[in-house]
Amino acid sequence: MLHVLQHPLAAHIMTHLRDRRTPPAAFRRLAHQLGILLAIEATRDLATKAETVETPLEACTGRALARPLVIVPILRAGLGMTEPFLDLFPDVSVGYVGLERNHQTAVARSYYCKLPPLDDTRVLVLDPMLATGGSAVQALTVVKEAGAKELSFVCIVAAPQGIAAVQAGHPDVPIFTAAHDRDLNDKKYILPGLGDFGDRLYGT
Repeated sequence: MLHVLQHPLAAHIMTHLRDRRTPPAAFRRLAHQLGILLAIEATRDLATKAETVETPLEACTGRALARPLVIVPILRAGLGMTEPFLDLFPDVSVGYVGLERNHQTAVARSYYCKLPPLDDTRVLVLDPMLATGGSAVQALTVVKEAGAKELSFVCIVAAPQGIAAVQAGHPDVPIFTAAHDRDLNDKKYILPGLGDFGDRLYGT
């Protein structure tokens, strides 16, 4: 299932992320803000359990998160989405999957994988750009093989081809994105997109 973030602030932030004139410092700040909105949306259905606490006046029953949360950014661009989740969920566990896309063939090569225990967890795989979907499908496969049962994929911009690839390869995994873009160009970059997210984030 595809979930496209519907919020005026998200649309405002996306406009400035797309702007080629936005410098890296501002780009990082905007990406962080949008990441918080995406984190809230992608965790809307987290399971909770009853928990009793003592207020200064009396005891009351509230709700607490019932299961551990794990985020898995796809290196390196996915690191730019990690901090907003850590701000909201400071006790979250973080795993890493390193995939590097060949810019000529658009095929991803795996070079690193470090994951925490995934039994009875909710896992969010993070990658800002869902273009062809090759990296997303590969990362989701790796995480499932490591024991994850309940996953979501969270990105900032998604192309139709990437959405279709994830839905075909992992139909049980919902996709959360801030923008559903038009197409890919002949170099497999998203149109209109925002360029290379990692390069713009780190000024490289």
